[in-house]
Amino acid sequence: MQRPNDTSTIERSVKVETHRQPMPPRERLERIFAVEHLDALYGGKPAIKDVSMDVYKNLVTAIIGPSGCGKSTFIRCLNRMNDLIPSFSQTGSIRYHGQDITDPGVDPVAVRRNIGMVFQRPNPFPKSIQDNVAWGLKVLGLKDNLDERVERALTQAALWDEVKDRLKASALSLSGGQQQRLCIARAIAVEPDVVLMDEPASALDPIATAAIEQLMHSLKSEYTFVIVTHNMQQAARVADMTAFFSISRGEEGQRWGELVEYDATEKIFTAPSDKRTEDYVTGRFG
Repeated sequence: MQRPNDTSTIERSVKVETHRQPMPPRERLERIFAVEHLDALYGGKPAIKDVSMDVYKNLVTAIIGPSGCGKSTFIRCLNRMNDLIPSFSQTGSIRYHGQDITDPGVDPVAVRRNIGMVFQRPNPFPKSIQDNVAWGLKVLGLKDNLDERVERALTQAALWDEVKDRLKASALSLSGGQQQRLCIARAIAVEPDVVLMDEPASALDPIATAAIEQLMHSLKSEYTFVIVTHNMQQAARVADMTAFFSISRGEEGQRWGELVEYDATEKIFTAPSDKRTEDYVTGRFG
């Protein structure tokens, strides 16, 4: 059998967008996360094992793989959201700008100040549109120029023109796509370094999905994005780098996620190095 680096052997069903800038060599990229030998466990049972990878500044990195492979667990490790789960534990290290944020002495709230998160389903607070965006700013005591900061975040989230005349209206009155962009505005209002997105468009219609994807394209010059997506077409459209996770099985039916392959998106979708990646991106399993 020919290996997948002979691209003629791959019956590709996913088209990689060609308008993105060519990826520079990795040694020229600025590393923002260095994940080394990360194990994540719930109740002592592994969800992911031995994950090592770097995440680079001002890129969109997509995490793909079948259900149950630990994609969401992985990105929640990047801002210590899993700390909120009593049964959770982890080993290994996650260095953010060189500092191991898994160290017990590191304040998880300070971590989340710099590494924001947008969840699968829009979760606006039952407050006004303006109060939703201003919430994090007020919590952090960033009350100077509050109106200007709110406007900037809504503008960056491509929502300002749609809501500028009804900022006092309830956020719950917005459509699903607008609510998700509001959640993005809320996340970026405090000017984080990184924005994590856990399947941010899975509950949205195609028009709203396209708007979210365009936001990532336009904002990555200011932020670093790490997204989980079950949609391979979406990963091919928006991501610069793609990590493929799969499921390993041990004795007594134990299952955990493992990182199979991580590379430039174009390579993952056109010339993967691992047969398991090829089978997944061509739809043979998953």
